[in-house]
Parts: sequence; C-alpha cells; structure tokens
Amino acid sequence: MTAPILELQSLCIDVVAGPTAQRIVHDVVLTVARGEILGLVGESGSGKTLSAFAVAGLLSERLAVSAGEILFEGRARSFVSEEEMRALRGGRIGFVFQDPLSSFNPVRTIGSMLVESVVRHQRLGKRAARAVAIAGLAEMRLPGSDACFGAYPHQLSGGQRQRAMLALALVNRPSLLIADEPTTALDPTIQLQILALLRRQSEGRGSILITHDLGVAGAVCDRIAVMQKGRVVEIGPCSAILGDPQHAYTQRLLQARSHA
Repeated sequence: MTAPILELQSLCIDVVAGPTAQRIVHDVVLTVARGEILGLVGESGSGKTLSAFAVAGLLSERLAVSAGEILFEGRARSFVSEEEMRALRGGRIGFVFQDPLSSFNPVRTIGSMLVESVVRHQRLGKRAARAVAIAGLAEMRLPGSDACFGAYPHQLSGGQRQRAMLALALVNRPSLLIADEPTTALDPTIQLQILALLRRQSEGRGSILITHDLGVAGAVCDRIAVMQKGRVVEIGPCSAILGDPQHAYTQRLLQARSHA
C-alpha cells in the first residue's frame, strides 16, 4: 500500500493565550490517502476546521499544536519551517475557505490572484501564468472564463465565486485539497454542481471536505470522521457511518438531518 498523503497522529491543539493553556482538540488520529475524499463532520465548534487549519499552518497566534504530529507527504510538520510552509500553502496544499467573498481580496480581479499564485508556485512568466489561470477557471466549468478572469469577486454570483475559489486552490495541482464548508449558502442545484466538481477533482490527490451536513459528506466522500467537542468519536466508510452509525452523537446528527 502507498503511504497516505496526510497523517494526523494524536493531534492536540491548545488555546495558549492567557495564564493557562486550554485544550480544545484532543488526540485526533486521521489519514488521507491519494484519491480519497475524507469528510470531517460535526457541529460548529467541534474542532474540524481547527484541525484542518493546523495542517495548513493557519492557526492564529492564540492557538498552537501542543502534542502529536502532522505528517504531510511523509514529512513531519514540526520539521517544516514557516518559509517552507508558505511555499506548501497554495502549492502542494490547496485550501477552499468557507466564505469566498471575504476570503478574496476585494480590490483585485480573480485573474490577478490566480496569476500571482501560478507565478509564485510554478515559477512561470506572467503570459504563461495567465494561460494556466484561464484554463483553471475553465476547468471549474465557469461560463465565460475570460470574463471571469477580469472580474472582481463582488461581480460574481455565489456559485461563481466558489468555483473561482476552487480554481485558485487547484491551479497549482496540489496533492492535498482542503475544502471548508464549500457549499454553505448555495442553493441545492449549485451545491450539487460544486460537489460534483470536488468529486471529479479528487483523482490523484487527497481531499478533506469539512461540513456539518452528513448528507453532503455522503454525496462525495469515501470515508467520514465525525467530530464532537474536539475529538473524533466515529470514523469509517460512508456506508457504515450513514447506514449503521455506532456513536450516539452520529445517530443524533442523522436524526437531525432527517427532521430538517
């Protein structure tokens, strides 16, 4: 078997601001294989986004990985310098944030942000980077990719912004994609389109889909890890988690969805 792209080995995260540290993520053990989409599911505050932020080196100064280890492509995160981490983000690790309107720079065009990322991580000239960027937008099934290239974030619809965010995350062909609630606030039809894009783009890379909705995870994920209060309480194939959940919290999540 090939080694997983990502391993979390007893990952712990503490709030380090204040007189005493407070643990908020406890002993998380996860793996993500190449070609696999792992769903991280749980209510707000369960620790799923913080765990993903730790992988990408995006924790705020108030938070710190206090125990355990993160291995990305076989290399321990603790031995990666901040300069190397900046190179990994946007290059080997793509991140789709929950709200693309607030995540994009509002005074820059979509194309300029894509070109900057391609130039930085692929070391191409601007003309070649522009071609790669437009191709990346087209790959996300954005109608009028040339027009979207020159548009500002507020000029795009919610679904178009999410596709543009996916294009930015994927344009450098990362080996790991992390998508944080990528379908929140989108209508059901657009949700299905975005999830289909995620499924198509999973080939050859590992992916993490963060969501509070087990139904969304079940639509595209291979395995699901359920988090509650900073701990993984259940993990397994989608069919097992959705068809025969063992933990009471997972059962409640499924019941809540059926009554929604």
